[in-house]
Amino acid sequence: MNCSMFSAWMDCNQRDEVARELTYVEFPTKFVFKKDERCWKRRKPGGFAIGRIHVVSPTLGEAYFLRILLNKLKGPRSFDDILTVNGPKFNTFREACYAHGLLDDDMEYIEDIQEASHSGSGYYLRTLFATMLTCQTLSLPERVWQKTWELLSDGILYKQRHILKSPGLCLTDDEVKNLTLYEIEKILIRNNSSLRNFNTMPYPDHELISTSNNRLITEELDYDRIDLQEQFENLLVSLTDEQRFIYDDIMKAVEDNKGGVFFVYGLWRSKGEIVLNVASSGIASLLLTGGRTAHSRFLIPINLNEDSMCTIIPNGDVANLLKKTSLIIWDETPMVHRHGFEALDRTLKDILKCDGSHNSQSPFGGKTIVFGGDFRQTLPVIQGGTRQDIVNASLTSSYIWDHCKVPTLTKNMRLTAGSGMHDVEQIRMFGQWLLDLGEGKLGGSNDGDAIIDIPDDLLIMDSADPISSLIEFVYPSLLENYQSSGFYQERAILAPTNEVVDEINSQLLLMFPGDSKEYLSSDSICETENLHDGFDQILYSPDVLNGLKISGVTNHKIVLKVGVTIMLLRNIDKKNGMCNGTRLKVISLGNRVIEAEVISGSNIGARIFLPRIGIIPSDKKVPFRFRRRQFPVALCFAVTINKSQGQSLSRVGLYLKNPVFSHGQLYVGLSRVKSRDGLKLSILDNDGNLTNRTSNVVYKEVFSYL
Repeated sequence: MNCSMFSAWMDCNQRDEVARELTYVEFPTKFVFKKDERCWKRRKPGGFAIGRIHVVSPTLGEAYFLRILLNKLKGPRSFDDILTVNGPKFNTFREACYAHGLLDDDMEYIEDIQEASHSGSGYYLRTLFATMLTCQTLSLPERVWQKTWELLSDGILYKQRHILKSPGLCLTDDEVKNLTLYEIEKILIRNNSSLRNFNTMPYPDHELISTSNNRLITEELDYDRIDLQEQFENLLVSLTDEQRFIYDDIMKAVEDNKGGVFFVYGLWRSKGEIVLNVASSGIASLLLTGGRTAHSRFLIPINLNEDSMCTIIPNGDVANLLKKTSLIIWDETPMVHRHGFEALDRTLKDILKCDGSHNSQSPFGGKTIVFGGDFRQTLPVIQGGTRQDIVNASLTSSYIWDHCKVPTLTKNMRLTAGSGMHDVEQIRMFGQWLLDLGEGKLGGSNDGDAIIDIPDDLLIMDSADPISSLIEFVYPSLLENYQSSGFYQERAILAPTNEVVDEINSQLLLMFPGDSKEYLSSDSICETENLHDGFDQILYSPDVLNGLKISGVTNHKIVLKVGVTIMLLRNIDKKNGMCNGTRLKVISLGNRVIEAEVISGSNIGARIFLPRIGIIPSDKKVPFRFRRRQFPVALCFAVTINKSQGQSLSRVGLYLKNPVFSHGQLYVGLSRVKSRDGLKLSILDNDGNLTNRTSNVVYKEVFSYL
């Protein structure tokens, strides 16, 4: 019987090692099918072809699932190989797809919890389940609860025996379930959610949960006042003259209860008052005591317009928290669209007007608010926006700016941290160079883009392999130090684009010892798209969706090893510092969960289990809505310049394979370091040769109102 092209492919995989490195789709790039001989043979050098598998409708069942597998599997020698995943052989192609993680199914999350229970305590399992709920990944959360409640309740009985001092205490299943749900509810509440948001989930008994107090207010007052008073006194005496003047001005506004808006250019809990610390990015929020992202704290909409309001319920917990707040501190404000500030302004006026406040028509309803940041850094990201669009989106273009007092800090605290007197002059010169660069004063006339020279002592000029030289500078003796979590905490390689970042991370991954593990996403069109007239789902097969790479969304394929550093790409547990931008070190790689240790922010040393979550990209360049179920992480030996904003690092390598393309990017990349000695650049020109010159983009009009 004659072989088909498909069966001949598996025969070729049996005898040719090169063939076993290719998927069925990739096969025609290296091999050609000889119809007369009914076999595949290696393509002659210089030949080229593109492989394509015919579109198969999901209604065809097994043929559809086989097509998905053929886009992913390399080198199967038989149908049994296609059906075998990590040892076990499955009966259907659908089951094999599921085992590879290519399909959506709540069974995956049941297996997540079961797998995590082998090494994690009940507390970690309950946090994992709460993460699944808050990320809206479960189709039937009550089914997952019913299948896993015994694992989720681990430690509940022991805790009750300890609390009640009754070693022989026995609880019924219903009592254990109730207490377990109570613990899960506490995790959800601190992340602005509740079991009440999930209609099919059981809710703990009302007697267990006191509703007499606003938990958000209690949380913000839950500080050791004596300890804070000591910290306050120590910090107060260390203030510079500039800082003390600004401090006194802001505190007077708070004590007089007349409100005020301040922008501290550059950058009271001890009295029992509420101070809300927020930042525009997850990374920056981790550096603040009790810090949260502004969007999560004030419920600012993701998609903003000039009429937007924060989604705060009048007389709800968040509204009552804001009424009790004495001071709001918002860091890294220049990177937020002005509509975000205006939405908060309208919302606070509305809330405080209903409360009868005499200052309700003042900016932000009369609340004292301190903005912090540096307009030399990156401005709001406007997809496809022009220079004018970006500047118009800035805070300085808002009506709020007319009410801002703008005191200025000129001393670079990042550079001066821990420096001796002999370094002062060098620090002053380097700091001034950074300021001039950030304000577009270098390289002659700068009307948005200028070419500047970088000092020779900051350059890496190894023309043979500049990336390896940069890696050795930032991560010296990597193989000897990679097991130490502290080794990674203040180091990063920066680049302007995700493509270059991925290139560097891939090279570093190859340097790591041990076996790599590949995770594939499950991608599907959102059900709402099927309601649109003329929308043909068959045109968007899984392999088309798999190929989409979108900023801020994990790629279809992730390759990791134990010991590598990864970064969260989603807010998981903001109260415990698990924010977008948190850096982690991989402890173990399971089939369904990743266990990692926190190495940045306020919760260093904590461990976390990560499930795959469903992410619906908001990128307007994609003309339809689709859902990607994948682990919300990415390798972070290298990160984009924009992602690094808000961090202070001891070692920074800036790789400019392509020049920066937006305002403030070069300044941000260069100013992350604590000392000049901790910075090196590798710059390539248009021909790929090393150079000492690069582009600096500065929109000077943004400084005109400062």
